[in-house]
Amino acid sequence: MSEAKPVVLNVTGMTCQGCVNSVTRIVKRADPAAEVAIDLATGRLEATTQTSAQTLAAAITAAGYGAQVA
Repeated sequence: MSEAKPVVLNVTGMTCQGCVNSVTRIVKRADPAAEVAIDLATGRLEATTQTSAQTLAAAITAAGYGAQVA
């Protein structure tokens, strides 16, 4: 397996803590060992993960949110 690395994404469309929980679950589905921190006010997602930023952004977008690599 590859080494865990920091990933930063700008996520749009999150309006509540439930949205934050949903996006966290999406990241955890891609990498169960990921450490995830999301700031709802700014839409900034910071994760330490073995999954690429592009893969996470695609998964989050597929779930109905906007996501771009910061």
